[in-house]
Amino acid sequence: MRVLWGLGKFFTGLFWLVVLINLAMPLINPLHVLVNLAGSLLLLTHLLELLLFNGSLKGRAHPWRDRLQILLVGIFHLQTLPAPAVVEADHA
Repeated sequence: MRVLWGLGKFFTGLFWLVVLINLAMPLINPLHVLVNLAGSLLLLTHLLELLLFNGSLKGRAHPWRDRLQILLVGIFHLQTLPAPAVVEADHA
């Protein structure tokens, strides 16, 4: 599974590279608008993920680095984070 999350991070980073190149040197007419639209939607999605999962980053060693990685690769970084420990209550 870690290989799939790593590939997802790689391809998401590659997409962000295409978006940045498209901002510097726009592609042909209909394509540059679609790349900009897809980049905007992906950024909006990653911002929403950051807002939703911000509380789970509070106990991490480097929460700002995690927030930056969520902005860049989104759910692919969230899936690689360890699950929080579950504390069982004593019912007796």
